[in-house]
Amino acid sequence: MATRAYELYGVPIPPEDPEQEFMTVQETAYVLKCSVSWLRRFLRKSPHLCGRNGNRGRIVTDREQRAAIHAARSAGDPRTGRSMPRQRRRPAKPALASR
Repeated sequence: MATRAYELYGVPIPPEDPEQEFMTVQETAYVLKCSVSWLRRFLRKSPHLCGRNGNRGRIVTDREQRAAIHAARSAGDPRTGRSMPRQRRRPAKPALASR
């Protein structure tokens, strides 16, 4: 069962206007079709792609920052240069010797 904090802050929500200037992390995740946790991790590594608002430091993004996040996300897997990370495959199990 999800906690109350997750239901409030961890679920992407649709913005009132998809073309608005500033959006919260939840609204940005909804527009970019990604999870809120992925977006928070990404913004922690790239603090220049978000702004802080108010005393508590609510994370907000503007249009240019959302475009940059989308470009970075669409670039693919930075570790190998592939468009999508390859799924790990389990090694084949050796056949049992029959007696």
